[in-house]
Amino acid sequence: MADVVCLGILVADVVGKPVETLPERGKLTLVDRMELHTGGNAANSGIGLAKIGIDVAVIGKVGDDGFGDFMVNRLERNGIDTHGVVRDKEVATSATMVMVHKDGERSFIHYLGANAALVESDIDYSIIEGAKVLDVTGTFLLPGIDGEPTARILKKARAMGVTTALDSCWDSKGQWMTLLEPCLPYLDYALPSLNEAQMVTGKEAPADVAQVLLDKGVRTVGLKLGEDGCYIRNADTEFTMPPFVVECQDALGAGDSWVAGFLTGVVKGWSLEETARFANAVGASCVTALGATTGIKSLAETQEFMKNTPVRA
Repeated sequence: MADVVCLGILVADVVGKPVETLPERGKLTLVDRMELHTGGNAANSGIGLAKIGIDVAVIGKVGDDGFGDFMVNRLERNGIDTHGVVRDKEVATSATMVMVHKDGERSFIHYLGANAALVESDIDYSIIEGAKVLDVTGTFLLPGIDGEPTARILKKARAMGVTTALDSCWDSKGQWMTLLEPCLPYLDYALPSLNEAQMVTGKEAPADVAQVLLDKGVRTVGLKLGEDGCYIRNADTEFTMPPFVVECQDALGAGDSWVAGFLTGVVKGWSLEETARFANAVGASCVTALGATTGIKSLAETQEFMKNTPVRA
């Protein structure tokens, strides 16, 4: 039985670097590197957790196509249980063209694909039952389960005694709190990026953002602050954890890696301070290599990284 079940989006990422401008119509531009990687929150966090040494299962949907074969095979090669990954013969696997700029920032061209076809009846609760954590990840890019269906999934997991977590994506349709609010009373951990949480809550400062989510039922809020580390708040504690100082090669997957580190701490019963510091270390390790999970290390290697890498003052 998996310790963590990652339920959410699965995406094949075609990553090119460096890309500063798109070619003119009908023209060609060369890049130094182009690679195929697993992507999507569920795959990124799941592989991150598995590389750290946590038992993981993934629930999601891919197409019955080459990208789908790649996604399932790569998950399984990382030791992840894929029995919850549904193969759809009618819809292609979700994919993203990831353009990595010289400074490591990214731009995306995305196809929702099979992720949009994931519905509540696709969820195999036998995989969730007995897990320590259910991480619903990719909210706002899962139109078949966003909103009330996700709330029901989280409520049922809670009734099974499973700790619940949720991580979101950018909502291009602008529905934000409308979709997320039904889920909040059933969340032990809300783990969005600050900019997404600002859009959800209409607040700017991390403390104000977190308070809105806590008032609506979330037990602990963890806000990803990017190069500024993370902010953690619940009824008993509040702190900002500064980041580790590394040279960024590619920011792809950094947030999902941070979540993998955070959920590692939840599984192992660490304090929130230990958990946040480890999450920052996993996120920092991620950005040192091209691809969403390439730079993630084992638990022991990450702990060694923490000893030898400076923290921003």
